[in-house]
Amino acid sequence: MTDSTAAPPRRERFFFTQPDEFDFDNRFTQAALSKHKREGLELAVRARWIAMAVIAVLLIFVNPHWDVIYYHGILALLAVNGWFIRRAGRVGQSRLELLLILVDLLIMTLGMVVPNPLTDDVRPLAMQYRFDNFQYFFVILAAGTLAYSWRTVITIGTWTAILWTLGWVVARWQSEPIVELSARAQAAFAGFPDVAEVMEPNSFMVQLRVQEVVVFLIVAVTLGVTVRRFNRLLTTNAGLERERANLSRYFSPNVVDALSQNDEPLKQVRQQDIAVLFIDIIGFTRFAAGRDPYEVIEVLRGFHARMEGEVFRHSGTLDKYLGDGLMATFGTPVAGETDGSNALACARAMAKSIGDWNRERRRQGEPEIRAGIGVHYGPAVLGDIGANRLEFAVIGNTVNVAAKLEARSRVYDAGIVISDDLRRQVEAEGGAILMDGFDERRDEMIPGMADPMAVWVL
Repeated sequence: MTDSTAAPPRRERFFFTQPDEFDFDNRFTQAALSKHKREGLELAVRARWIAMAVIAVLLIFVNPHWDVIYYHGILALLAVNGWFIRRAGRVGQSRLELLLILVDLLIMTLGMVVPNPLTDDVRPLAMQYRFDNFQYFFVILAAGTLAYSWRTVITIGTWTAILWTLGWVVARWQSEPIVELSARAQAAFAGFPDVAEVMEPNSFMVQLRVQEVVVFLIVAVTLGVTVRRFNRLLTTNAGLERERANLSRYFSPNVVDALSQNDEPLKQVRQQDIAVLFIDIIGFTRFAAGRDPYEVIEVLRGFHARMEGEVFRHSGTLDKYLGDGLMATFGTPVAGETDGSNALACARAMAKSIGDWNRERRRQGEPEIRAGIGVHYGPAVLGDIGANRLEFAVIGNTVNVAAKLEARSRVYDAGIVISDDLRRQVEAEGGAILMDGFDERRDEMIPGMADPMAVWVL
């Protein structure tokens, strides 16, 4: 038997065209890499087209003769091949994409090594290498860093070095030196042997050819390492997005923001004034009796989704689900300037959302859903509880009062019941209009409360 987790064969560890090992099951990594590759290829192709146009103009300046059209044809082939590369590019290993990259390098090499067939100029083949054409390979390498993995960038450098070296070696082997030119150069620079060596028209200047490919490989490896660091940063950010998304399944957005932007934002236990909202479906036990469990769950999902959306829309924190209800807080984990108003606006929006939902349910022949909402404003203790698995907790009498106000909604046959403390806070925040339609009930005895209190009922 073979171990599926065994290390890859030694030869594969150094095979640069192997794709990077990414967690493709992570949709955030996949999306980030796909977006990066797509945008990178688009940018690389546009940069290539611009570069080819600039080089075409430059070649006219360097070689102002009609035979320069040969090199313009090579530039056109490179531009067209770039379009094919953009179409073939994808995340991971793509043999077609690698083949097209190789075609790129072959076009470049042949265009520089093979003499221009349109010119009647007679010169030694070795003089083709006196024009420093190799530097144009850096354009292809630089464009590769915009879209390819570090392995592919180094592969471009390796293939370029191999093709260029093969090109000049074959050219040197096939070339026919013009002996008369060498003799005249030696005579012209007699007494200056170093100058004569440099000016030798039939010399391929092997040292310079080796220097070209070595420097190119160093640059390719350096750029490859840079690309690898960038890709690691990209995948790390994708992992952070995944963690943030996972947190958002259990915490409200403002809690996730507090957790992600600070080191220990929730650790310190503190007391501050907050608004607490409870909402619960009235008569849910009777509603669920005798119904299909799947239908009951779907109703709960629809209810929670609508109510949760209103909590988040009004800058609230979803503290917990309570079966057929939920508890939300406003002013946690960080207090705001309109926490009371946000809580009351959320309660009214919840009531409206349930009304809209009930109109849909009536059209479908389904029974209506009634809910009671209770909101209170006052001091509460905030902080993490637990040892290994921490939970952000809100405790105190304010929470108890809000829960009891929600329960009183059945007594008053009302949709929303709020405390006078919340009413005062809302008016202090300039949200008095939110109190439209509320009726005051003075000296109400709330079960569990020692003293009577004023409440407002909608």
